[in-house]
Order: sequence, then C-alpha cells, then structure tokens
Amino acid sequence: MVATKKADFDAISRKYHISPVLARIIRNRDVVEDKDIDRFLNGTRKHLYAPELLKDMNKAVDILLEKIKQGKHIRIIGDYDIDGICSTYILYRGLSECGADVDTAIPHRIRDGYGLNENLIQEAYNAGTDTVLTCDNGIAAYEQIAFANSLGMTVIVTDHHEVPYDENDGVRRYRVPEARAVVDPKQEDCGYPFPEICGAVVAYKLVLALIAQKEGSNWQEVMESEIGLELLELAAFATIGDVMELKDENRIIVKSGIDLMKHTRNIGLKALMQATGTDPMHIKPYTIGFVLGPCLNATGRLDTAVNALELFKAADVDVAAVLAGDLKSMNDSRKELTLKGVEEAIRQIESNGLVRDRVLVVYLPQVHESLAGIIAGRIREKYSKPVFVLTRAEEGVKGSGRSIEAFHMYDEMTKCKELFTKYGGHKLAAGLSLPEENVDVFRRRLNENCTLTDADFEEKILIDVPMPMEYASLAFVAEISKLEPFGNGNPKPQFAQKNIRFVSGRVLGANRSVGKYTVEDEKGRRYEMIYFGDIEAFHEYIGEKYSAAAVASLYNMGTQTGAEDIILSVVYYPDINEYRGNVSLQMVMKYYQ
Repeated sequence: MVATKKADFDAISRKYHISPVLARIIRNRDVVEDKDIDRFLNGTRKHLYAPELLKDMNKAVDILLEKIKQGKHIRIIGDYDIDGICSTYILYRGLSECGADVDTAIPHRIRDGYGLNENLIQEAYNAGTDTVLTCDNGIAAYEQIAFANSLGMTVIVTDHHEVPYDENDGVRRYRVPEARAVVDPKQEDCGYPFPEICGAVVAYKLVLALIAQKEGSNWQEVMESEIGLELLELAAFATIGDVMELKDENRIIVKSGIDLMKHTRNIGLKALMQATGTDPMHIKPYTIGFVLGPCLNATGRLDTAVNALELFKAADVDVAAVLAGDLKSMNDSRKELTLKGVEEAIRQIESNGLVRDRVLVVYLPQVHESLAGIIAGRIREKYSKPVFVLTRAEEGVKGSGRSIEAFHMYDEMTKCKELFTKYGGHKLAAGLSLPEENVDVFRRRLNENCTLTDADFEEKILIDVPMPMEYASLAFVAEISKLEPFGNGNPKPQFAQKNIRFVSGRVLGANRSVGKYTVEDEKGRRYEMIYFGDIEAFHEYIGEKYSAAAVASLYNMGTQTGAEDIILSVVYYPDINEYRGNVSLQMVMKYYQ
C-alpha cells in the first residue's frame, strides 16, 4: 500500500531545505505541524519536556529529599527486563549522588514474578527500609502498597504502564495505588505532553528534578552534567529495549543517547560492547534491540537480573569485562532454547488446529517461563495474529502475550480478568498468571470475544514513495540519514518500483542466506541489489512463478537455455555498501511480488 497522506510537500521542502521526497516521508510518520517537523529534524536535548510536568513529580522529589536529609533507608525495587534494569540503575545512581542511604532489589522472575509482592515488601521492612521507590512497576500493586502502608513504610511509585481499571456499563473506574506519590504519565489526570515514555525515562526525569532541587540549579543544567549525560544513555538504551515508539521526546532521547554511547561514560556498557564485538561508532537502535539489549534480558530470564545491574554499577574495568562475558554467554544459551520453543509452538499450532483461531494461545509446559515473551513475538511475526505463550510455573501457569495493531491486549484481557491470578501490560504486550485448569477457558473466551476481521491479519506493507531506482543516489541516502534513528514508530523509509528484471545473482554469507543481485529497470539501467530475507522462500516463489530453470539461470549469469526472465515488483530502500574502502550504492530488497 502506498501511503497517501496529503501535505504541501514543496512548501515543506523549501522551508526546511529538504527534498520533497523527504517531506513526504516525514508526513507519512504523522508529523504535521511546523513545530513538530522542526523538532523531528532539528530536535535537541533542550526540547525535552520538564520533569515537573509529570503528576506528583514535585511531591516525589520533596519526599525523597526529606528522607535523605533524615538519613532514612530507601530501597529501589525495579524489574528484571531492560527497562527495569536501566530504571533501577538510574535511580540508584541519582539517589547516591544526592547522598541517600539507598540499595536496590530486583524481583527474581521465577521466585517473585513481575513487580511488587508482599515478600519483597516484607524483606525491605526487615532490612530497615523506610521508603520503597518502585521503577517500571508499581501502578498495579494496589494490595502490596496497602501492605507496605500498614507497616508504616512510605512508597513512591514511578512507572509507565497502563493504570488498572474496573469497567461497569462501559464506564471505567481507574484504580491508582495509595502510595505517597505516583509518577506515571498514563494516569488520567497527568498532563505530561507525551505519555509514551518508558520507565527509565520516568526515572531519569525524577533524578534530574531531584538533583536540581538539591543543588539549587535547574534540570537542564543537571541534564548537561556528567551524571545527566551518563543517565541519558541508559534512558535511550531502555527506550529502544522496551520497544517504545521513536516519536516526539523518545526520538530526541534515543538520537542523543546513541551519540553519547559512542564515548560511553558507563564502564559496564563499554564492556558489553567489547564482549559482543560492537563498534561504538556505529551503534543503531538495531544494535541495542538485537545485540546488546538481549544480553541484559537473558540474565533476567535464565538467572537473575542483578548481574546486569551490577554490570552498570561496575567501577572496575576487569570486573565489568567478566560480567559482560557472562551476560553474552547467557544470551547465547537463551537463543538455542528460544529456537526449540518456537519450533514446538509452530508444531502445536499446525497439528492441533489452533491455526484457525483468531487469537493464538499456545501452552508449552516444558519451556522455560522466561522465554514465553520472545517465543510469542516470533509466533506473532509468523502468523500476524495476537499470541499468548503459556508455560508451567512453580505455581500454576505463567505467560506472555504479543499483539498486533488491531488488538488491544490489555483491554481484551480485562474482559476475562477473573481467570487470572495476576495480569498486566498494555496494547501490544502483556503478562499473566492463571491456574492450569483455566488455560482452555482463556483460549476460548479470547476467541469468543474477538472482533478481528480477516483484513486485520493481513500484513500491510506501507510504501512511502513509489520511486524509481534511478532517483536514488549517495546524496539521497545521506539525506535520508536525517530521519534517523529508525525503529518502532519511525521505520526506515520504503520505496517501490515495478517491472525489475533480475539479471544475475549469487548467494553469500557463512550460512548461504544472503542474495546479491544485478537488476535492471525498464530503461535498461542496472543496479546492485541485496536481500537479507528468507532466501529459500524467495527461490521457492520465483520457482513457482517462473520455473526451476529460471532460478538456475539467475545464478549462472543467465546462461540457462530457455529460461524465462525473472521480472518482479520490489519494495526497497537505497543504502551505502562499504567494502575495503570502496563506497557504492546498493538497493536493499525488503519485499517482492
């Protein structure tokens, strides 16, 4: 589908000194107003929103400063994923800077589950904790916070998840826990301009406000200090790791944070880059999302996320190197286990008739419960349906869900919330616990309530501009880089051209999984094209569409006698190929038809 959003592209082009094509791409990302276009192209840290715009921010700062002054013990309770680890470190570093008596606790995924529980509260109380400060959790911990209150403890919540609600006759009544301060941009009466920030950004804003008030400065000055810049790196890391949309404030945080990571101030992050062979000068959201971030998540999945937190806290290079190496090894093990889990899920879906369900609920009792979310994500990609993957836990069944755009996962779960012992999440992802006897009921209820149509399951490929390859150039690729960083909410631009003839090709890579081609347009112009997708599926497609001889001819320089020409429409983007100091233009094929 070609995106057909309207605007005066020539006027935008003249005003911002960009090409009309770039103006169209920006409009396709729903960036419309002049101020928003300017922020998208030229946004810097000075455009970030003030911490005090978050409801209860000033109250939280006042309470914490008073507790620090009184020498009270503060315990930060985070979460075991990337966002929770980064949030915990940001708050720990910030409170330590302010002279707080502070320590940290991260729930154990298996033993504790997600978020606060009464054991964590009791442990904090037994350790002499006066104040519990949550991060990336707490908004749903109504009963646990009531328990802490009954013990005379102070609780401050910082979170970014949806506020739980009860619904009667279509009217929602939101249930905010009775903490002394609740800082969460998703609250109904919070006027924060951009509520789609992750938990680490909420924590980051709290630290900026806290240090500013303690030092009698302002938050912008703190942001530009050494500690402010270090913590911005972690806020950016978490924004990508928690798959937040790279729009508005998130885009600025990630763009600035990635730039800072080139010369990171955090010893542990530097060690993790070295352990994974990451070039800090070429970090992209992809690097964090698929190389660095999974190493943090893996330790929370298979062991304890405390190891990842200790990596960020590390002050010694050698200690950091050992921790980073352990995290990488853990992630390598996680990859193997995930692959087996995905294979079993597909087998079950295909053999048990689940493939006909509109919402997939797959029960994999033998799979490690920490892998459910990753497996659910892979299954969603394969079937383009909402997916819940459930596993057997110490008590009952636990699971994770990953959704599609047309299915609000949290709202749909709320319709059958009596089936769960615990649940939470948002539109596109969720977590839950339930008794084993409710698994089939859960599957049935979700599908009975489901209003998704066939159209909702069709993968829609949005093309920014149906642009002939002849218009692409090295200069155009450089201009596209102004739109970086690319990721969720700001995808890499996609172009399309019909009637491209595949002249010749070869298969590259250690796993023989990359296709490199010479292609030709209708005017006889030739281009280099590369394909990183499923090469076997590509061969199967052109074999069925044309012939096996056509496939053979493609890889034999067109010498196969009687082979048809392979002519396809392709979705692509232009890119730069650097090899042994030589720079050339190449087209990257994303889809074909």
